[in-house]
Amino acid sequence: MGLLGILLLVIFVVVAILLILLVLVQNEEGDSIGGIFAGGSASAFGSRSGNVLTRATSILGACFLILSFALALLHRSSGGAGVEAEGRRQAAEQDSEWYKEDADPAGSANPANTEE
Repeated sequence: MGLLGILLLVIFVVVAILLILLVLVQNEEGDSIGGIFAGGSASAFGSRSGNVLTRATSILGACFLILSFALALLHRSSGGAGVEAEGRRQAAEQDSEWYKEDADPAGSANPANTEE
């Protein structure tokens, strides 16, 4: 993992912790979509003004998603060869006649069960 990967990972963890803390700090007044059922606000989707906490939460949420995609792109395997090979192996397994392989035809000798 290069320096860029470590830096992105540290920022990702800090953003995740801040996002969790901001969500926990916000009050539950019913001003969000949940206010529809509780009747907490006059408009259908709550007030549009938004305070500092909701704006910071949305910005940190966007940063969280962007950092997630950046880390995924940075640490992806080269060309996806491993995933592609595993998919081909599983397709070949499914194409085989597994029901014939498990069946023991009458008269065939099973080496584990033969008595001498």
